[in-house]
Amino acid sequence: MSSEDRFHPLRQEDAVLLAASWRQLAGEDCDSRAVGDELLGRWSEDHRRYHTLSHLWSTLRAVDVLQDEARDVDAVRYAVWFHDAVHEGNPGHDEDQSEALAHRLLALLGKDPVLISEVVRLVGVTRDHRPEPGDANGAVLSDADLSTLAGAPEKYLAYTSAVRAEYWRYPDRVFRAGRLRVLRSLLESPHLFHTEFGRAHWEPRARSNMLAEVDRLSRELAEEPVPSRRPWGGAAPPPADG
Repeated sequence: MSSEDRFHPLRQEDAVLLAASWRQLAGEDCDSRAVGDELLGRWSEDHRRYHTLSHLWSTLRAVDVLQDEARDVDAVRYAVWFHDAVHEGNPGHDEDQSEALAHRLLALLGKDPVLISEVVRLVGVTRDHRPEPGDANGAVLSDADLSTLAGAPEKYLAYTSAVRAEYWRYPDRVFRAGRLRVLRSLLESPHLFHTEFGRAHWEPRARSNMLAEVDRLSRELAEEPVPSRRPWGGAAPPPADG
């Protein structure tokens, strides 16, 4: 799959703005620039299809929309930069490594230990997008990361296609089953979003998109022949990625 097939490819001018956004957050010194370059390089890896610079940019813009609901919006922005900085398609391990990377690089920059601890904690929130009640920073990060779910139907379809492409190594039946399980779990929650803005402006469209995907995946699974033995060595299926 070529880079042209990626989800919402970022324009060159947007990439420049993204680098400027990091400098505004982290500073202009040499170490900050070096860390920013490393992060941009990670988000630009060839194997990525959804978790690309475009996702990073759109999530940061969503944080801008929600910033008044955060307790420490800078901590949230750092967490956006680090939350999928490691993405190899290994659920759980990727989050562990992203947390470790955030701790290491922010310590290298000499950031306050309290900030570092909060950023690492927030990266962990994106494992299941279920912040605890009263966790304002976690609510903003989770909602910003899931704001893609509330896109127009054609954009949502592009998003699901990009996520499927990232998990290409999983057979269709395994991926569909895993995706369905997580979608249904999210839909069973009273709210997908945790901020006032997210619930008012993103929740209805997101639920509509997800229900349509659940219906499509259910029909595809029903029509697919059941294999004589479990594919993929019985491994756990991938999660639905926000």
